[in-house]
Amino acid sequence: MFRSITDGVKHLLIINVIMFGATMLISPEMMYSKFGLFFPENNTFGIWQIFTHMFMHGGLSHILFNMFALYMFGTNKFLLLYFSSGLGAALIALLFSYYNFYSILDILVSSDINKSEILDTLNQGKYNTGWLSVINEVDLNTFISAFNTSMVGASGAIFGILVSFGYLFPETKLMLLFVPFPVKAKYFIPGIILLDLFSATTGVSIFSPSNTAYIAHLGGALTGFLVIYYWKKNQFNSNRWD
Repeated sequence: MFRSITDGVKHLLIINVIMFGATMLISPEMMYSKFGLFFPENNTFGIWQIFTHMFMHGGLSHILFNMFALYMFGTNKFLLLYFSSGLGAALIALLFSYYNFYSILDILVSSDINKSEILDTLNQGKYNTGWLSVINEVDLNTFISAFNTSMVGASGAIFGILVSFGYLFPETKLMLLFVPFPVKAKYFIPGIILLDLFSATTGVSIFSPSNTAYIAHLGGALTGFLVIYYWKKNQFNSNRWD
């Protein structure tokens, strides 16, 4: 049997599916460059990407997992949480990229390499081998990756919803595709977050592809927790948690 879904969740599902279909049919490269989230110093960046990246997905398995989670845990009362978590995920991921990028940029600039020339070179999709006289290859790869990597997907928003669900309903048992027995939300959801934290700090992927934006997942989870904690503490209305 299929569970009923609210209009808000239905609209989110439809928008995500339409955007995925348009991406596959029109031009994945063009759609990702227009609507994925890029580093602000990159010429491909547009302010709208902070919102549109939440409706873009990198492949069929990516959108299927996110939409299944939205279908299972989403309600109208979670719509603000969905967008708050998605935005929080984006901002925290960008802050992380800013730190990685500018900490290395400062080293290059302090060695009398012109900042504008560096940005122009990166925006041409190139790099200067002379930079390796100042930084090592690992730092160079981190520098280029922070500048060029785009982020797509609703995963940050989904993680915010998962965390809020686990916080509000910790004893609820969840049946998972890859675990043959029910697991309580208070164990399952922190477990997923710990796996992402491990992958974010070590670079070792467990279940997700190696290009997964783990920092965005953690940012969405943190934002979702802060929002739901504030809501519950202040009890805006007696029916919010029904």
